[in-house]
Amino acid sequence: MELQSSLTLLSDNQPLLLEKRIRLLEAIEQHGSISKAAKAVPMSYKAAWEAIDSINNLSSKPVVERETGGKGGGGTVVTPYGKKLIEMFYLLKKQHQLFIDKLCENADFDSGDLGNLKRIAMQISARNQLQGRVLSLHTGEVSGRVVLELKSKERITANITKDAVENLGLREGMDAVAIFKSSSVLVAKEENLRLSAQNSLSGPIIQITTGEVNVEVIARIGQDETIAAVITKGACEELDLQVGNRVTMLVKSSSVMVGV
Repeated sequence: MELQSSLTLLSDNQPLLLEKRIRLLEAIEQHGSISKAAKAVPMSYKAAWEAIDSINNLSSKPVVERETGGKGGGGTVVTPYGKKLIEMFYLLKKQHQLFIDKLCENADFDSGDLGNLKRIAMQISARNQLQGRVLSLHTGEVSGRVVLELKSKERITANITKDAVENLGLREGMDAVAIFKSSSVLVAKEENLRLSAQNSLSGPIIQITTGEVNVEVIARIGQDETIAAVITKGACEELDLQVGNRVTMLVKSSSVMVGV
């Protein structure tokens, strides 16, 4: 995880100079033409003019002016004030980057509270996201098997591709997140079932939410981890599931994704 931050100058709480607008002004300086500058950035001709109008409207002095006449039939130029704005932007950007670099030097983004922020910020549709660390890792020609130890000391196995292992930079001891959909979870009351699902995590049901067709069952695994399963109403009634029942949540290793 790394820290990145873009620099934007505001005028009356409205964005005046952004990186892309600076590139547009520089392209106008180089080409003397809005159409050529727009292609160089790139952006549409309309968007370029809208950006210039916005800059000029928000600025206390004109930043871009249109010239008429002359050998080339006129063109578009960046004013001296506009050139000062470009220069100031890069001076501020340099100081801004020094500030970001200093933060990165003094913060560990892959562990502790900042690492937790990273995991919380992940926006994915899968209902179940369990934090853990890579306990073991085995890769073959095509696929890899990743075993995560959760906070509860339970273990969960994921079968993912070898490419995914390499792209994620997985290694033993690093933090990772097991991710799987609630619809991929089977619920059983018998703990000694012999099934093909490699992951079986047991705990008491703490919540049952009934819909028209399906039921969401949430069980606590360990002290503060929960797993959600979505099953049919018929299955819930057949199992006679009640809050407080101890159940086993079964997940195939092929249904588990890994995030870092």
